[in-house]
Amino acid sequence: MKLRTIENLDLRGKYVLLRDDFNVQIVDGAITDAFRIEQSMPTINALRAAGARVAICAHLGRPKGARNMEYSLAPIAQYMNIPLVPDALDRDFMADMRDGDVVLLENIRFYAGEEANDPAFAARLAAGFDLFVNDAFAVSHRAHASTVGVAEILPSYAGKLLASEIEHLTRVMENPARPLLSIVAGSKVSTKIGVLKALAKLSDTMIIGGALGTTFNYALGERVGNSLFEADQRETALEIMEYAEQNNCRILLPLDKGVAKEFARDCPRMNKDFSEIEDDDVIIDAGEQTTARNVAAIEEAATVIWNGTVGMAEWMPTWSYGSFAIARAIAARTRAGKLQSIVGGGDTVAALEACGVKDAITYVSTGGGAFLEFIEGRVLPGIAILEDR
Repeated sequence: MKLRTIENLDLRGKYVLLRDDFNVQIVDGAITDAFRIEQSMPTINALRAAGARVAICAHLGRPKGARNMEYSLAPIAQYMNIPLVPDALDRDFMADMRDGDVVLLENIRFYAGEEANDPAFAARLAAGFDLFVNDAFAVSHRAHASTVGVAEILPSYAGKLLASEIEHLTRVMENPARPLLSIVAGSKVSTKIGVLKALAKLSDTMIIGGALGTTFNYALGERVGNSLFEADQRETALEIMEYAEQNNCRILLPLDKGVAKEFARDCPRMNKDFSEIEDDDVIIDAGEQTTARNVAAIEEAATVIWNGTVGMAEWMPTWSYGSFAIARAIAARTRAGKLQSIVGGGDTVAALEACGVKDAITYVSTGGGAFLEFIEGRVLPGIAILEDR
């Protein structure tokens, strides 16, 4: 896949609409994880250095097309030390811009036309700009006005972050070092059928964990107590296991679980084999045997793709055990030069950050849904429109 990029463009004096993904966690007005913002800075700095006049378009949360100031981008503008334009469709700010200036437009999802990809709204958003740059990989699986609509109107290009995402993910999908281990966890089989099959075809070994793994254990007749799983996905789980076998992919399911009597952060932890799980037990994390087996599988791999924590990793330290062990094992092998590691998904990246190993990973994707859909082989509309055909 060859994308049009910003390299070698004459940008001095040009008005650039830049789509970034600033959907970060904000608590009491303070940004708690600026990873996505920091990953966007190389493109912003390159545009600024080239003399462009940049207006950043971004979203936060799900305001559902209404102006809900709970989702204002004001804390992000303050963090970046740039002006916030209160109305994303107002163009009065342009008259005062000089080469290298950067402003942030207020939450684009305050407008119903954004997620509907309304042509009239896209035309108003594109008005006054000379070109469009998409650097928001994490939302490029959405055909919204700020990812597709404006790209149909303005000359459009991929930013440095988006181009880097595609380069790294394409490389690991087309020519991975083997053995390739994929680790997939999360809550629902029903939302990951496509990616599970895609990874079963690509991988030599696949670990299925979290509530996702619990559904597979249930499908095999294991005791899962009062835990999160999808009973109606039993046949799907069995079908995926058969598909993996047909494609010579070894599936590793949970062997035991960390359980409690309530789904609560402070509830005492017990480690149980499936035969020991009682009807009122709640599975919250991977067990000790499972974790040791997962680490051993990482030790054998040359490439790892990881999406989804295998437990409530944010409930440290009791319930982060299984996920943190995976993160540390991947990081150690990567630092030693023995592993190429690709990690994506908000919870998974947060786990890397929490145990201090994010910088050791070969590539940390800013995408969650987009990361999975790209691996699955789906067409991502915000990227397809940037292809240099």
